[in-house]
Amino acid sequence: MTNHNVMGGSWGGSNAPSGLWYSFATPLIGKGVRWASRVTHHGGSALPGKVVETIDPTFLARTLAQLPLGVVLVSGTNGKTTTTRMVASMLSDLGLKVFTNPTGSNFTRGVVSALLQTVPLTGRLDADIAVLELDEAYAVHFVRQVKPRYALLLNVMRDQLDRFGEIDNTARLLGHVAQATTGTVVLNREDPRIARLAGLAPVSTTVKYFGLSDDLKRFFPSDDDMATTVSVEGKDGKDDAPASDKPKTAASDSGAEDGTDAAAKQAPAADLSDTLTLPPVNPEALAIATLPADVTLTEVGDHAATFRLSGEPGKPVRPGASDAAAIERHTKVRLEGVYNLFNAAAALAVVRAVIRDANRVAGSAMLKSMTSPKFQAFRARLQRFADAKSDDLIAAVSRVTPAFGRGEVIDVNGSPTELLLVKNPMGFRLSLASFPPEGADTMIVINDEYADGRDMSWLWDVDFTSLKETGVAQVSGVRAWDMALRLGYDQVKVEEVDPDIDAALAAFVKRNPGHSKHIYCTYTAMLKVRAALGRIANVADAGVGTGK
Repeated sequence: MTNHNVMGGSWGGSNAPSGLWYSFATPLIGKGVRWASRVTHHGGSALPGKVVETIDPTFLARTLAQLPLGVVLVSGTNGKTTTTRMVASMLSDLGLKVFTNPTGSNFTRGVVSALLQTVPLTGRLDADIAVLELDEAYAVHFVRQVKPRYALLLNVMRDQLDRFGEIDNTARLLGHVAQATTGTVVLNREDPRIARLAGLAPVSTTVKYFGLSDDLKRFFPSDDDMATTVSVEGKDGKDDAPASDKPKTAASDSGAEDGTDAAAKQAPAADLSDTLTLPPVNPEALAIATLPADVTLTEVGDHAATFRLSGEPGKPVRPGASDAAAIERHTKVRLEGVYNLFNAAAALAVVRAVIRDANRVAGSAMLKSMTSPKFQAFRARLQRFADAKSDDLIAAVSRVTPAFGRGEVIDVNGSPTELLLVKNPMGFRLSLASFPPEGADTMIVINDEYADGRDMSWLWDVDFTSLKETGVAQVSGVRAWDMALRLGYDQVKVEEVDPDIDAALAAFVKRNPGHSKHIYCTYTAMLKVRAALGRIANVADAGVGTGK
């Protein structure tokens, strides 16, 4: 297969098989395994990826090497799925054909499984660019096989410490991504552990930032802010956590696995104990004055935001240029939660980076020399995309809908029901702040399977006092009683506790017909809740198609 990556760089390597046997057999076998797993209800969605990784280890790199605009890799602790959806949706809206992994299966074999659903038996990927969400640990595996053209690194928070260990180790994992990126790395200016990764990017790689205006920083605390301001009964929450919730390693804590990501149960220890040297965190050196953001979130409102953009995307801004070239745009958004407005700033920044590159190559002699109908069609799409202005980008942001389980609203028997993924203190705190409990019934579902993180002590770092007035109607999941105990410490009344998710959900949806409902879930709990709701309501598949 020919690599037509017009942005430069090459993936797949000299060891990538190129014969027809691989071209046809791998997709055929993968699709067969996918069909068998669906018929027998065994193996989960990642099983086809596991099989293909075993029989054809270069399938991932070889297939993605066909993309003329390369790969956008999105990673970080919070916001990966929604931001990936935003980037993919915007690129598609602006005219490109986009491949993405739409359901949050963010391990390498999850990406392989998504490819197997998309490519025909010829193995040809009909897309211009890929936008891929990768788990922090598995992003390291991915970049060993595929050098991303763009990387969007969102944040580093305490999340699943039983998997990743200390927070700097998570930053170290993302440092490998920054090192491997060939085009543009987009970093969160407000997270010192992310901003410092600029020092790891290759000299030839462009570094851009997204950020916040000063008066919005209090809405988006860093992990260090959380560690010093969040308390339970005036003490550090970890000191009050029951002994059963003290951190333990995944290797010593076995249990049932979720079918979706069971195949990616444990990242190799070599990646999690890496000795990559990180640049020092120096908050004074990382002041806003020294890190001008390409996109800044300046105002937030009810489903509305204002963004400051450093000029039109297709026109490079000279270093040291004044703010006079900046453009401010206000827009309504369909996404839920104030935190997703900051994710939108991140998405805008990386899309602007792709547009800048598209402007550089749209009129190149190389593209003009490609005369086949296929490449003429690509050139037309690329030119349309390269011509996008700031107003076009903002309009594209306004049309993005919530991602799988991330504030999506499902009508259940006349009751608007919102599914909210929670997996760490900051995420839970921001969700509680973004979805006031007044006028709604609240349910919390907590599991502790591998994809959720075994260590649930982080629940003691969440302030639940906003629920005191309304209480919680239902608590469910494997750790239902632990969650009920935690709520009791904040004097939040819990009406019912039932670890059986199906039974608890059936009772919950019957309450107060027509009343709004909020369901806070860990990852595997969200999958089970969504599947159960699908049996009683119309739950649309999540994701972005392969473009226009």
